[in-house]
Amino acid sequence: MTQSPRATKPLNEEEAAKYTSFDAVGGDWASIARQAEELGEEHIVINLGPVHPATHGVLRCQFEMDGENVKEIRAATGFLHTGIEKNMEYRTWTQGVAFCTRMDYVAPIFQEVAYCLAVEKLLGVTDQIPERASAIRVLLMELGRINSHLVAIGSGGNELGATTMLTLGFRGREDILRIMEDITGLRMNHEFIRPGGVLEDLPEGGIDYIRELLPKIRLTISEMQDLTMANPIFKMRHVDVAVSPLSSLMALSMTGPSVRAAGVPWDLRKTQPYCGYEKYEFDVPVADKADAYNRVLVRFNECYQSLRIIYQVLDQLEKTAGQPVMIEDKKIAWPARLSIQSDGQGQTPQHVQEIMTESMESLIHHFKLVTEGFRVPAGQVFQLIEHPKGVMGVHLVSDGGTRPYRAHFRDAGFNNLQSLGVMAEGGMLADTIVALAMIDPVMGGVDR
Repeated sequence: MTQSPRATKPLNEEEAAKYTSFDAVGGDWASIARQAEELGEEHIVINLGPVHPATHGVLRCQFEMDGENVKEIRAATGFLHTGIEKNMEYRTWTQGVAFCTRMDYVAPIFQEVAYCLAVEKLLGVTDQIPERASAIRVLLMELGRINSHLVAIGSGGNELGATTMLTLGFRGREDILRIMEDITGLRMNHEFIRPGGVLEDLPEGGIDYIRELLPKIRLTISEMQDLTMANPIFKMRHVDVAVSPLSSLMALSMTGPSVRAAGVPWDLRKTQPYCGYEKYEFDVPVADKADAYNRVLVRFNECYQSLRIIYQVLDQLEKTAGQPVMIEDKKIAWPARLSIQSDGQGQTPQHVQEIMTESMESLIHHFKLVTEGFRVPAGQVFQLIEHPKGVMGVHLVSDGGTRPYRAHFRDAGFNNLQSLGVMAEGGMLADTIVALAMIDPVMGGVDR
């Protein structure tokens, strides 16, 4: 009997004509299927998520489908919102590092560096940052760039059933996190970059340890590349898939590997150098088409360029051994002196002895700077850096106090996510996962 979805009694013929129904009582199923196809009954709306499809976090996508073809995509964010930017308004300028590092948790060092560069610009001390501190920042950022790209390529392969790609990517990531832990004391969310420099110098034997692990990291990158770039199955799933014309990339403010895959060598490390990048020799990899295949290719090539930079940084760090890693201005410089011991990271015994037994002034200074923080002149600033996912921007506003009046981050993944519709609409549902993986959004950074 024909009924509307909300009907509570049988409909008359005039009312029933408004609805379509199929009575399958012993009839021919093939004819019913043909009739449904003729009436367009395959035109449906489905939800993908909020789950974790080729993204690091939770994203909801609404797909309007015509069979297997995607007609329209709506990406819904906000499921991982943490209120980090608002919370930073209630913490000192230094404490803000502990918040922003947790945004894009796959590449935490970049938020720390961008934020601290912005604070230093507000303070007017950019030129006073020690050379060795800037070199350590570059070292950590380039290790983080490789880490981010390996996770992007590995997790994207895993979504297509290539679990080996994920295990290889995490093998390389593990070697990088060992280096990070050796330097900062933590594998992630390091809170190591501070306004004025870095928290501590490299540990004893740190450079040798990095040189020992770098060949293993390079080997992992090469193995992943050998498994993919000439693989016919991989090429079928990536070549000419999720193509974006350069004009649409520009209109959507997209940056990073996708723009370079379209042939534009736009990299802030070259065009607007910071942290001394102008001193290092490296190339900006590009390709001739912004499809999924070339986005992977650009990421692989960027990993090799990052290794090239890292070796130059290590040479510089060997030459500058013993030089300071924190600004000399004691009103800004973090007073604590940390050391990484067998039982974890803590204050050096020498610093504890000084502030507790030798100098009341040092104890008072330590206490006030850690609890109250330093004052930053009133004003506002915008700082850009080249994040693995594209251009990251930091907008800071100071009212002259010890806390930010406003802190806002331009996360590259958030802007890049706008391009999902351009890449995937009109294609197959299966190709949408490839498009999403190659955008590489980390939802902690997207939602903030």
